[in-house]
Amino acid sequence: MPLVKIHVFKGRSVDELQTLLDVAHDVVVEAFGVPRRDRYQILEEHERSHLQVLDTGLGLDRSERFVLVEIISRVRSRTSKLVLYETLARSLRIKCGIEPSDVMVSIVENSDEDWSFGMGRAQFMTGELTANRTD
Repeated sequence: MPLVKIHVFKGRSVDELQTLLDVAHDVVVEAFGVPRRDRYQILEEHERSHLQVLDTGLGLDRSERFVLVEIISRVRSRTSKLVLYETLARSLRIKCGIEPSDVMVSIVENSDEDWSFGMGRAQFMTGELTANRTD
């Protein structure tokens, strides 16, 4: 937790995709303060015709390197979200060669009762997991 979904156009190498996943995870750990073992990611590759990404009128140049990051998470502070946006854009530029204009992020928030990590239980509700874990 959080659950991170990454959408890209088809055509990247396995190594590029792994680096992208690693960078995204490192940034989530840093910005949201989640434990390193809280790694839940889904990567989807799309044909160019199946992913339409304009610029919302902001004049952004989009390329084939575009990345859409969807994050489903418990409530996070405004500050931690701003840190995530900035750090992700910077890290993807440095480590993956992806321009900040090609990085879009959407965060959807939910609550403790919306998570079950297995065994048919809601671990935040049962006390098996707490918000203050650091492992």
